[in-house]
Amino acid sequence: MVPVFRYFKLVVFVPALCGVFAADASAELVFLSNGRHLSVKSHRVEGDSIILVLRDGGEIACAQSLVTSIAPDEVPDPEPEPPVQVVVEHISLPAVPYADLIDTMAAQHGVDPQLVRAVIQVESAYKSNARSPKGAMGLMQLMPQTARQYAVRNPYDPKANIEGGIKYLKSLLGRFELSLALAAYNAGEAAVQRFGGIPPYRETRDYVTRVLEILQSRQPPA
Repeated sequence: MVPVFRYFKLVVFVPALCGVFAADASAELVFLSNGRHLSVKSHRVEGDSIILVLRDGGEIACAQSLVTSIAPDEVPDPEPEPPVQVVVEHISLPAVPYADLIDTMAAQHGVDPQLVRAVIQVESAYKSNARSPKGAMGLMQLMPQTARQYAVRNPYDPKANIEGGIKYLKSLLGRFELSLALAAYNAGEAAVQRFGGIPPYRETRDYVTRVLEILQSRQPPA
């Protein structure tokens, strides 16, 4: 089949056809002299040519002698649907476990609650029954000696564990800068003092980095 548009070429304007062309409509059927027809959005006359505005965009110029008539299309272009507006009145975000408990204990002892959250996230992922191979227990992974030092009788009790962990963290922050305090929380104070900084343990370095990244992500934008 020979494409219709191969017949489109400029020819001398035929005055008798001037009355054939209707005013622009939302959709039109253009009947061609070869017996075919074309559905277009609209048309306009420019000199010796008819400019057909296609329904899906773009234009085609053809000689007026190739068009026998133009009529409204019984199937007009659908009107574009207005954008759907979705009004979200409330979005429920996952609640941070033990949020109220953390806020209360952190406020009592003057420690940033977001720091406590970051430590708990990395230490136990908020699992109150977590226990490490080395014997660290609960949300803030207290070692038995630390639990005894801060009178934590049941390290798996969230309230007792968080309070003991915050007290220990506060004592470290009183002696070290933040990164070193975190290193001491993970590897022990003796290791930080022995190396004069963050110990060269991969676990400890990764731990400090992860806690600081979480803490930074929760800070309000400047």
